[in-house]
Amino acid sequence: MPASPSTARAINDRLALRLLQQEGPLTAGQLKQLTGLSRPTVADLVERLTAAGLISVVGEAGEQRRGPNARVYGIVADRAHLAALDVRTGGVAVTVADLLGRVLAEAAVPIGGDTGTGPAVEQAVSLVERVVKEAGAERLHTVGIGAPGLIDPASGELRDSTGLPAWHRRLAAALQERLPETRVSVENETNLAALAEQRDGAARDRDTFVLLWLGHGTGAAVVLDGALRRGASGGTGEIGFLPVPGTDALPSSTDCEGGFHSLASSAAVVRLAAEQGVPPGPERKEPSAEMARTAADLVRAAVEDVRHEGAEAGGAVTGKRSGPAASARFLDALADRIAVGAASVVAVLDPGCVVLGGEIGQAGGEALAARVQNRLARMTPLRTEVRPTTLGGAAVLRGALLTARDRAQEELFTPRR
Repeated sequence: MPASPSTARAINDRLALRLLQQEGPLTAGQLKQLTGLSRPTVADLVERLTAAGLISVVGEAGEQRRGPNARVYGIVADRAHLAALDVRTGGVAVTVADLLGRVLAEAAVPIGGDTGTGPAVEQAVSLVERVVKEAGAERLHTVGIGAPGLIDPASGELRDSTGLPAWHRRLAAALQERLPETRVSVENETNLAALAEQRDGAARDRDTFVLLWLGHGTGAAVVLDGALRRGASGGTGEIGFLPVPGTDALPSSTDCEGGFHSLASSAAVVRLAAEQGVPPGPERKEPSAEMARTAADLVRAAVEDVRHEGAEAGGAVTGKRSGPAASARFLDALADRIAVGAASVVAVLDPGCVVLGGEIGQAGGEALAARVQNRLARMTPLRTEVRPTTLGGAAVLRGALLTARDRAQEELFTPRR
């Protein structure tokens, strides 16, 4: 059946808005060329979208003809403001952006483990309000939150998880209460990182891949045929609980110690470096939740150590280094551990591509990814490319911002009757 006039108008409007989002400001003539619509139809949709406050004239473009210059139309970026939150065990980071995703202000605040639930929630909410003010936004249209743990697929709420602060679960409700006109949603941090890598990072050319998150903890996100898979209980990718060889025990339903977490978490990586003769860096007084930074520094230093040895072409290495031999052993041992978890995922899903994400994946770069890929080639007949993240720890915030923008545009770009 042919579409009704109102449905056709809605389809045309959304098409034009998507093109303006993807291509940037366009003239009516360019919209006509890209959409294939007639000149009168384009003129009508431009008038509608302008009246709705979604697009405006942002400049003029010279045409290869006589007459006045053509008006250039663009999306009204401040039509809505968005916020993205990266909630970690030791603090929270906030970014505020406009409807096109351009970052206007950002900040972070540490929240100690001894902070009570109420004060911790207030710190996080106050940070959001401060960043919104710094961005010059009157109100927020949508907030996207990335947090560790399981998201209940029925309610969309963060489930109670052992080892995670109680303020994590209270934060979304507190923001919704403080900002009643704002749409607030929560998503697993690793899932958001995968969405960011798919849109803007290492997996832009892949419809199917798995992201292994290697940071303070471990996790995985699964994207199959372009869609993020969450599972029946929201637990797809809880690879920290995966039973693997090389640990002293088995994980339990309330504790991932003994699972893959025991091999590849930041604390495990720091211990592995010491076992392989890689000395620790400068001593830091930091909460255990920030151990990922220490582990990433050790991995990054080992990569530089091995790269320096290669540049020396076998010559003597000078300077205060742990020694390329120790660094190579450390990277090899770490790749062995990561490959154990990756091989299990590959055997079940055959994703064809594994992205090493998080702070440790970023620190290891191509050197660590190549080692993991070589080991996978010996462990499984399924050809798998291993890539390092291009976004690192920033992927969670980026993913939260992308999802917030998508939700806001989905509502704003749908013409109301």
